[in-house]
Amino acid sequence: MAENSRIEWTDHTFNPWWGCTKVSPACDNCYAEAWARRTGHAVWGAKTDRRFLSEFYWKQPHSWNRQAKKRRGRSRVFCASMADVFEWRADLTPWRTKLWTLIEETPHLDWLLLTKRPHLAQRLVPWGDSWPENVWLGATVESQRFADKRMHHLIDVPAKVRFVSCEPLRSSIDLEPYLASEELDWVIAGGESGALARASEPNWYRELRDQCVSYSVAFHFKQWGEWAPLSAVDGERIPARLDTTAWSEPLARFGKKRSGRRLDGREWNEFPYEHASRIRLAL
Repeated sequence: MAENSRIEWTDHTFNPWWGCTKVSPACDNCYAEAWARRTGHAVWGAKTDRRFLSEFYWKQPHSWNRQAKKRRGRSRVFCASMADVFEWRADLTPWRTKLWTLIEETPHLDWLLLTKRPHLAQRLVPWGDSWPENVWLGATVESQRFADKRMHHLIDVPAKVRFVSCEPLRSSIDLEPYLASEELDWVIAGGESGALARASEPNWYRELRDQCVSYSVAFHFKQWGEWAPLSAVDGERIPARLDTTAWSEPLARFGKKRSGRRLDGREWNEFPYEHASRIRLAL
């Protein structure tokens, strides 16, 4: 899981280690845990060891940085898809220190640190009130409950870009207070994939999109996931697995690929480019 990531909102994925501990309903059907098990690595839970990667693996971001510098551009690096860099464990301290150094050494990469533990971010980085220009801090907020729990920690951190990932989206979420005060730069939303994927109300995505449009904040619709409304999928063939009772419109389990990522007829691929442009001019 590295160069040319299949995750729609990043260019590369970098994992300083594998493994984590579940902390909220968004973790229930964790794709990273499932992937680790399929590859023979039992690294989930508070008492299990983490899997650490080779020195060769750690050299890859330097190559990405050189490529970005050569083309006078930038690349986004999602860190980490197989872990949470702010998990509270003493054995991760030296690896975190190594990661912070790597980030500082690769100024042409925008490092996207996505966490379910934003309350620990400021305690575990060495940057105080002067975070590097190339660090974007994000928090997973899958429901209003966890938006209320995590957002105030996120906006207290002086990262140059702050974003949220509302995936898998589990309820309607009101982000308007943070959008209106210009404390949030980017919203990613998406449904759940995998064998145990749960469906989501289509209007929850529309509400987030409309909030972002109202305040000119970048919105990225990553995917419907396994389940999508019939109106979002082209073609006449409808799967046998339908859900018509709980939602504003009928949903069917089309599978991630066929469900696609079009919301009301278009793909939403917005990024906080304005900030990235400011960094580019400064380098």
